[in-house]
Amino acid sequence: MGAFFYFYEMKKYVVLILVVFFSSCKIEQEITIHKVQGSPEYPNAKINLNEPVAIEDGYEFSFDVISYELGMQTLKNFDYQLANSAKGQHIHFIVNNDPYSAHYEEKFSKKLEGDSNLILAFLSRSYHESVKNKNAFVLTQLGEQKIDLNNEFLFYSRPKGTYKGPDTEKLLLDFYLINTEISADGNKVRATIQDKEFIIDEWAPYYIEGLAKGEVKIKLELIDAFGNLIDTPFNPSERTVILN
Repeated sequence: MGAFFYFYEMKKYVVLILVVFFSSCKIEQEITIHKVQGSPEYPNAKINLNEPVAIEDGYEFSFDVISYELGMQTLKNFDYQLANSAKGQHIHFIVNNDPYSAHYEEKFSKKLEGDSNLILAFLSRSYHESVKNKNAFVLTQLGEQKIDLNNEFLFYSRPKGTYKGPDTEKLLLDFYLINTEISADGNKVRATIQDKEFIIDEWAPYYIEGLAKGEVKIKLELIDAFGNLIDTPFNPSERTVILN
């Protein structure tokens, strides 16, 4: 009877240890990406840049936006579950592939650093997904040092900044391609999220899921058909975002 009681107590003790152990362990989710589908395409949307005007502390930029309404919420027929701007559709304004600034009106001023600045501006949906057509972007440069605008370019757009609450569950992975295409047998984008690598052969927006809270490191590389990094300005791109 004593031996049985001893065995019974030991069994309870072992079970308790296992419960505490497994409850204290973090179950790591697998990081995945999959294509976002269902966004309105805006095939006729167009953006033009008027000549920038130098002012005391930077430049004044004036755009003409056609067949696309800034400041309104993007109409959608799907549950996109992505961080959304309450201010509506806007322009993503990127200087030297640094993190973009969002602008909700056609005219704004901007302070630029350095003597040479490559500028990409493109139309963005309210949930920060870029409009991907040949007229939905402007690529230009200001300053003395010039970059060949015929280069193949990969510009980083999303994710960006700090995410909180439900917005941490799905992040938008989005980038902009200029003078290049990606395909199964051609150039590709290599996305490294934390330590997991994805090869992307379709220019599209993607959901990122399975991320743990804290810092998330993302690197985007434009590569050729053989997996080699293409020698072009701002390649690769690297960002760190925060999930709270």
